[in-house]
Amino acid sequence: MALRNAATTVLLAGLVLLFGAPAASAHGGPIKLEVTGDGSHDINVLVTWKADGHPVRDIVDATLVATSTDGRSFGPVRLMSAPEGQNLYHSAQPLPNGKWRVTVTTTKPSKTHTTANVIARDIPAVPKAAEAAPVSDRGSPIGMSLKIGAVAVASAVGVVAWRRLVRRKRLDIRH
Repeated sequence: MALRNAATTVLLAGLVLLFGAPAASAHGGPIKLEVTGDGSHDINVLVTWKADGHPVRDIVDATLVATSTDGRSFGPVRLMSAPEGQNLYHSAQPLPNGKWRVTVTTTKPSKTHTTANVIARDIPAVPKAAEAAPVSDRGSPIGMSLKIGAVAVASAVGVVAWRRLVRRKRLDIRH
C-alpha cells in the first residue's frame, strides 16, 4: 500500500514537471480601473482584473485626459507605475487646481476606460513646531508675567484656604 502511494506521488510530481503547473498569476480578460485624486494634484489609478479583483501585474499602457468645470482641458498624459504598488499608477504630470472630470483609457493588457470626478488643490504646508504656536504664547515678557502672576495668586488663595481649613479643624478638635 505504501509503495503504491509513493509511486502515485512520484508519477503526479513527474507529470507536473513534464507539463508544468498552471501559473498562479495567469489572468486575462477585462480589467477594472479605480480612479481617485490624492487630495492634492496627483491622480491615482488602481488596476485589477475584473473577474477576480487580483492586482494587474502586467504592464499597463494608460493615458488620462481631463476637463475642468470651467472648461479647461488637460492631457492626454501618460500614467506611470507608482513605487507604492505593482498595480498602482500615477499621472506623469500634476493636475492643475480645480474640479475635473478625469477619463483614464488603457490599451494594454486590455482596452477599457473609466471616468471619475476629482478635485485638485494645493495642500497647506504643515508649520514647523516653532511656527505652530500662537504669537501670544511665544514667550513675550508681558504674557509670561501675567501667567506667573496668575499662578502666584491661585497658589496664595489655595494656601490661605488650606490654612483656614486646618485652623477650623484644630478648633473643632479642641471643643
